[in-house]
Amino acid sequence: MYTQAMEFLEDERDAWRPYEALADLPDEALDRPTDPVGPGHGWTARDLIAHMVGWMELALEAARELAVRETAETFARVGREWDAKGDAVNEELHAAWRLLPADEVRRRLGSVPGELRGTLTVVPEARWLKDARNQALFAEYTVDHYTEHLPELRAVLEASGAP
Repeated sequence: MYTQAMEFLEDERDAWRPYEALADLPDEALDRPTDPVGPGHGWTARDLIAHMVGWMELALEAARELAVRETAETFARVGREWDAKGDAVNEELHAAWRLLPADEVRRRLGSVPGELRGTLTVVPEARWLKDARNQALFAEYTVDHYTEHLPELRAVLEASGAP
């Protein structure tokens, strides 16, 4: 559990750093699948970006809500959707991002992480850092999520031929 906002934000920034390598992939590598039976589960770089940044966008939406009110309906809504659909939530997210042009995928990859960090700096700490449930959800959508998907990141970068 974090007690200092800067500690969380620095840990989040450090944990996200390996994913920045995805921005350097050429367009043709965005849709190159990984081995379906390997740690990449057949995901492409686009799928991984969709998964990571898509969940980060939900955290950003919740942070924007918490900046102006006591609760984040986004966290409640996503919880209900997950309970109802489970991993189909991720499949829908991936399908939507497969329709996006590469420029938009790259734009979101480059902008959403900083937007989230910046927004969290204006959210009253009592609403996210000092609220155990919200802090846990922000960690789940970011730091913990990044760590969980490092094997997929390695597989995607390997499939793309990145160093």
